[in-house]
Amino acid sequence: MSLFAPKLPLPGPLPAGEAVLWCGRPQWSGLALRAFRVRQVAIYFGLLAIWRLWLDVAAGDGALAIAMTVLWLLVPCCVACGLLLLLAWLSSITSHYTITSRRIVMQFGIALPMTLNLPFRVIASAALRSYADGSGDIPIQISGNDRVAYLMLWPHVRPWRAARTQPMLRSIPDARHVSEILGRAVAAASNATASAIAEKPTTESVLIPAQTAVAAA
Repeated sequence: MSLFAPKLPLPGPLPAGEAVLWCGRPQWSGLALRAFRVRQVAIYFGLLAIWRLWLDVAAGDGALAIAMTVLWLLVPCCVACGLLLLLAWLSSITSHYTITSRRIVMQFGIALPMTLNLPFRVIASAALRSYADGSGDIPIQISGNDRVAYLMLWPHVRPWRAARTQPMLRSIPDARHVSEILGRAVAAASNATASAIAEKPTTESVLIPAQTAVAAA
């Protein structure tokens, strides 16, 4: 596993016998909703606005004062959500995921571009978490003593796994198809027979052995 500065789409020519099986980027909308939490921020400001309006009405303030209250809350809400959307878009266009016949390559970074190489031999397990729009996440559990800093990988990392960081192909389109490609590649690389796995609800992502296919039923 190595970390170095990339040049998209790959940091260099592939070794002989290695082929690109899939490449893509995370969807900015998925990053905005599930990584940068734009919806939660908007809900927070909405609840804050309701509370302030209730206080103004209870105090007997006039329509102008109430309108000013709404305006003063609307401006920071728009600024905060706008910045988060911008960060999600920048994260999307500066990220690139590649699955080859031997490894997963994750290229990311807005200010400091980096590349994470994950050879299949260091992958202990993988999972598929899909969403209603067909997009999904594929978290990867690393075997052995290899470690990657959680903050260095974010948002391309499984949430709430700081002690044992799991890199994640996040908000990728057609995640089921990508998981099948990865499953076949891992199985072929380990000379094992690919087998299907049962896909779990979107509220849970269950890891499976990397030696089996990472394919949704």
